[in-house]
Amino acid sequence: MDEIIPAEAPPDPWARFREATRARIGLERCGDSLSTAALLEFQLAHASARDAVHGVAEFDRIAAAIPGRSIRVRSAASDRAVYLRRPDLGRQLNEQSRRLLEGEAVQEAYDVAFVIADGLSSAAVNDHATAMMAACLTLLPGWRVAPIVLAEQARVALGDEVCRLLNAELCVVLIGERPGLTVANSLGLYLTWQPGIGVKDSDRNCISNIHEHGLSYEHAARTLTWLMGEARQRRLTGIALKEDAAGDQVTIENERVALGLGEDRHDR
Repeated sequence: MDEIIPAEAPPDPWARFREATRARIGLERCGDSLSTAALLEFQLAHASARDAVHGVAEFDRIAAAIPGRSIRVRSAASDRAVYLRRPDLGRQLNEQSRRLLEGEAVQEAYDVAFVIADGLSSAAVNDHATAMMAACLTLLPGWRVAPIVLAEQARVALGDEVCRLLNAELCVVLIGERPGLTVANSLGLYLTWQPGIGVKDSDRNCISNIHEHGLSYEHAARTLTWLMGEARQRRLTGIALKEDAAGDQVTIENERVALGLGEDRHDR
């Protein structure tokens, strides 16, 4: 009887694509289902995303690590459950925080106010906010920077009210982006000129995907501070302000925000 020699397995056509992305493509299957390894990896990613949404930002540690004075505030969302159900409340300060910031206002406007907001990923804030702030402040000699505000149960637009009360011309919000099933700790930056209640998303600049496998702190800080300088000179932000530094390509999603296409990723 002739010996049966098994044929060599064909090369994996997805291998070269997996080397270029962390997205789940060409997943291994077992019959009609995913392989056990792929299924367990998916379940772990889902659990990490849930933990990021429901976790707590370590604002005490962050306050101790960032330079200068910081101020703690809360939104009008009383707890995490309310925050998730009522995005509008996450965009408003509670009354105690509003009174606190009214007492911090100065006659001569600050050049910029930074707001660190937990957003939809406490993991992003815990992992990246301190280093991101350090990278930004290093590139801002001569700027009048307001006390850094740490905002709990906050969405992007909360920064508008914060900066109006502090009398700051520019607002930078560092916020945890909505976790995905590939990255659960992605940080985003939002820049707004002369913020105030009712500012449209198209009036903001966004730098997103700051994490270990995405944009570096240094790259994001260089881009942000360039935009800040241009915003102060041109007196505007948003879709009218483009990042065009030579050879500097980053994820700035003005058009997506203006069109409402960023809702799947960013917390506003």
